[in-house]
Amino acid sequence: MSRQFIPPLRPALLAVLPLLAAALFAATDLSAQATELRRGRMLTGSIAAGDTARYTFEAGENDFVLGEVNQISIDVTIRVLDADGEQRARFGGLGRGPERFSGQPSAAGTYTVELIVAGDDEDASGAYEITLLRHEPVATDPRRLTDQMMARFDGPNSPGAAVRVWRDGRTLYSKTYGMANLAYGIPFGEDTRTNIGSTSKQFTAFAIMLQAERGLLSLDDDIRTHIPELPQFDGTIQVRHLITHTSGLREFLNLLRMTGRRLDRGDWIDRSEIIEIAQRQPALQNAPGAEWNYNNTAFGLAAVIVERTSGQDFHVFMQENVFGPLGMTGTMVRPSIRHIVPNQSEGYTPTPDGYRQIGDLGGAVGAGGMYSTIADLQTWVENYANPRVGTPEIFAEMMTSFVLTNGEETGYGYGLSVDEQRGLKRVHHGGADVAHRSQLVYYPEINAGVTVQSNHAQFGSNVAFQLAAAFFDDAMEVEEDEAGAEGDEADAERDFDPDAYDPGDFDEFVGRYALDAAPSFILTFTREDRTLYAQATGQQRLEIVPTSDSTFALLAVEASVTFLRGDDGEVNAAILHQNGDQRATRLEDDEEVEAWAPTAEDLADFAGRFYSEELETFYDFEVEDGELIMHQRRLGRVVLSPGEEDSFSGGGFSFGFERDRNGEVIGFYLSNVRTRNVRFGRVE
Repeated sequence: MSRQFIPPLRPALLAVLPLLAAALFAATDLSAQATELRRGRMLTGSIAAGDTARYTFEAGENDFVLGEVNQISIDVTIRVLDADGEQRARFGGLGRGPERFSGQPSAAGTYTVELIVAGDDEDASGAYEITLLRHEPVATDPRRLTDQMMARFDGPNSPGAAVRVWRDGRTLYSKTYGMANLAYGIPFGEDTRTNIGSTSKQFTAFAIMLQAERGLLSLDDDIRTHIPELPQFDGTIQVRHLITHTSGLREFLNLLRMTGRRLDRGDWIDRSEIIEIAQRQPALQNAPGAEWNYNNTAFGLAAVIVERTSGQDFHVFMQENVFGPLGMTGTMVRPSIRHIVPNQSEGYTPTPDGYRQIGDLGGAVGAGGMYSTIADLQTWVENYANPRVGTPEIFAEMMTSFVLTNGEETGYGYGLSVDEQRGLKRVHHGGADVAHRSQLVYYPEINAGVTVQSNHAQFGSNVAFQLAAAFFDDAMEVEEDEAGAEGDEADAERDFDPDAYDPGDFDEFVGRYALDAAPSFILTFTREDRTLYAQATGQQRLEIVPTSDSTFALLAVEASVTFLRGDDGEVNAAILHQNGDQRATRLEDDEEVEAWAPTAEDLADFAGRFYSEELETFYDFEVEDGELIMHQRRLGRVVLSPGEEDSFSGGGFSFGFERDRNGEVIGFYLSNVRTRNVRFGRVE
């Protein structure tokens, strides 16, 4: 229900790029060693490890390009380079069969596509075919533009996608692409049921509100009123804290990953484990209502409260009280990953040996675990404006940002994110199960919405916001920095041009930023010539591109960063946007910070076996070739990188070691942002 950059639930994907973002490609000089690509002409070739195949094509300033590489007997990575040889786009992950690449060049010129052999096999070699499928002007009609945006996920060889756009009760656009099931050749249809992941959270929040309206619970209730087997913590967790991500409970998916559960391999999780996890938590991670921290545990418990106040299983309650009355015949809660979902799309992720069919996350009911269709989601959102189920008061409260105990707004209501897009209030929620992707966005001031769904793990669901800008452009304001422009000048400045961005301007953002929710998790931003980078603690460095003068998108994962200024105008913080927002405070005197460089003797202090009673899990550490290595039975071998003194990171985790009064290492605290400070004590 989240993606990676913040410590992951799943491995990072090679190529999840913003579709048709301005200047996805940058112009490059024609290489004498390159072969020209022409639309519709298939070229064949062979390649071996260490070789690079280069192809070029001429493009205009407003062209759209779609290409395909058929990996007949070799796994290749597709790269697009700028004039300086810097990588501007990368596609890969699928080791056999057709891999598509697409984008919009930023200026007229010659563009180069490079193919290199993926993987570490020095003897790898094989054949491929490359074709430029489409080369045409970027569409100005929103419908044709949508087709271009979805082109990577269309055709008989790819997991697919579905799009629906509506306004004032009228459907403006509805279309599906690609395949719902590759094994049986079933195309994606408008009646295909798709796992909407965390988009489900608004339904769970609504169910809570419905029960409150009926007098069967109060949002002010202590959750132990309804689930008395939960422990008594120092602070009282109210029902409202569950559906606003402010409870202070551990997030169960991130916690179970610490135990070695392979959520990306379909490991079983039972719903009952959520209560057991809360029972074993020694203390809250934050005082209830004091901090926003995206939390699937809380929504799982919210579903339990609905069950106990209604006397019905959650999936039965939703069918009888929401889906049925609204006529949402294609929507259902999947009680477990073993329950059959008629007419469902299977989720797929690309791997070196082809697409792998990936099941759903277990224990997701309440936090996810819901299947729906694009038509049903339109029906659901239209109920916000003219409720047939629920009341206007319920939806108004759901769409109001929650206020923390310190008076700050979270930008999240009850199961819904709340913000603005070009002057319009925007209410939305994305979803990501293991491979399914979803986004549902609503603009209440114009009673309009967009939903996109996909069963392809590399689908970027925030494309829904770009579609909204295309279809609802007449209702949106010109960007603030364009307000003074007139006529042709306004048209020219309408879209931010990354190529016009001076990389030197990024220097004021360069530095280290510690996540407020987990200060040992550091985001480091750097610049090398014209290329900008972001790197999270224990993770690889990733390239970022500007989307405005203070916002940047990551090329390899679906995430972005916004830099913030204080009252003095100095940059003092950043927000990482990824299935929610995580604020990070800039570290002072960054230039003077010296990295801790432990010697082999220092590292020996941390070698040994450690055990967590909370997780009932062992971690082993040993020193190999001057590096500290972590071993866990199912997570395998992880090389750790030193951070501040006595702290390390790796594998998506942060390790903060603890010493006794004699300086002996006696334990460590394990964190991955959403789950923090799980203690392990030394046993050997």
